[in-house]
Amino acid sequence: MGQQQLLFIILGIVIVGIAVVVGITMFMDNAASSNRDAMSADMLHLAAKARHYYGRPTSMGGGGHSFLGVTMDKLVTTGFADNSNGRYYIEGTPTDGEVVFRGVGKVAISPADSVVVQVTVTPKGPDPIILISGGG
Repeated sequence: MGQQQLLFIILGIVIVGIAVVVGITMFMDNAASSNRDAMSADMLHLAAKARHYYGRPTSMGGGGHSFLGVTMDKLVTTGFADNSNGRYYIEGTPTDGEVVFRGVGKVAISPADSVVVQVTVTPKGPDPIILISGGG
């Protein structure tokens, strides 16, 4: 083979290698983005359940206009706190007027870069505030 043909073969291998690396990176970014979206939906579900708990009388298993005493077991069915999207828990101690949920995603670009979603729920006012970090 001539030098020109070898050069074209090497150039072709380099281009294919770059395309594979870009494809893998795009796939991982899409996976992290999908995980963020799914976790945000789960957090909105938790926020709605927490607001229902807040408004339900204590005699019916609610908080009686307080978030005190709320637990994950009182809000969601078994298995929801650790599902395929992430692991969810209550951050800190709930107060009369606020509860904070935190979720750590199960999809990450690197082991140290997991998706973290946090939502602060208040009884009234605007929709819950969702803070998202990590995951690319």
